[in-house]
Amino acid sequence: MTERTVTAKRVPPAQLAPQLRDAITRLNRRVRQARPVGDLTVTQVSALTSLRLAGALTPRELADVERVQPPTMTKIVAKLEDRGLVQRTPHPTDGRQVILAATEGGQAVLDQFERARDEWLAHRLAELTEDERETLHRAAEILQQLARA
Repeated sequence: MTERTVTAKRVPPAQLAPQLRDAITRLNRRVRQARPVGDLTVTQVSALTSLRLAGALTPRELADVERVQPPTMTKIVAKLEDRGLVQRTPHPTDGRQVILAATEGGQAVLDQFERARDEWLAHRLAELTEDERETLHRAAEILQQLARA
């Protein structure tokens, strides 16, 4: 990449933070709304995604990850389990516990949701100029750095 002269004014971190947070929040909300037709809630999809990422969790661990109270998670898991999207297995060391994991059907549902979201975002990105897409590409790299810090 060649050296470019930046003519934009410098923005102090304290001023950039709320602007960036708001933009990320709004884009995230909009991307989450781009989903296949179905009646899974955003909360159910989030719980299923957490199980996919973790591999398997106890109900308490899942509630902690999702930042909800255990009784709320119990209801969410029951609905996912009724649809065959989550399965319970006995805990290997604690007979009082169970382990939750996404089923193949749950994985397939998440794949559909991700495809719908990616298609929506790709369509929006196609409306931008090549320079704007390059700027967003660089911004995505920087945001990933921030997320890992």
